[in-house]
Amino acid sequence: MSILRRGQQWSTFSTIWHIYDAKWQDPYKSAEKIKHYLMGLYKPIYHPMNYCGDHVIVINSKEIALRGDEWRKRVYFHHTTYIGGASWTLAWELHKKNPTLIISKAVYRAMKGNLQRRHTMQRLHIFPDENIPEEMLQNVSHQIKQLRPVPTRLDHIAPEEMKQFPKLISYPEDYVLK
Repeated sequence: MSILRRGQQWSTFSTIWHIYDAKWQDPYKSAEKIKHYLMGLYKPIYHPMNYCGDHVIVINSKEIALRGDEWRKRVYFHHTTYIGGASWTLAWELHKKNPTLIISKAVYRAMKGNLQRRHTMQRLHIFPDENIPEEMLQNVSHQIKQLRPVPTRLDHIAPEEMKQFPKLISYPEDYVLK
């Protein structure tokens, strides 16, 4: 077997560490993408009962973006298994308590039908900011591309760049805003 073929075989059977930046990303669309790496769906040796998934590190989970007014309308259900232990929590309240829970619940839901999903979720590491332990960061060898680009805030644009931007309307010098 050639060295190239042997390298391909090793990478197929090895466990890879991926990193995903969740800043300004929809957690439910991101969960579908993260699921492919956690379960190993992109590998040619994939089987539902086979351990072939990878580790995924999700950073900036504190800065996720939900569509429309889902922060106020999306509700998460929890039951303590005691009588009267049912509770419903709004998305913004849950995110305020624990900024990693929404992404965790989205990925868990995306793996519906997977008999191994509780074990697969152990390979998902979520951090609310960019502070990752050094021993985990040393293992990372691949970055998962974001679904949409993060827009630049207006207060982060340099004044020189703003002056060079083409104007749509030129107001007269004596124009007064009311």
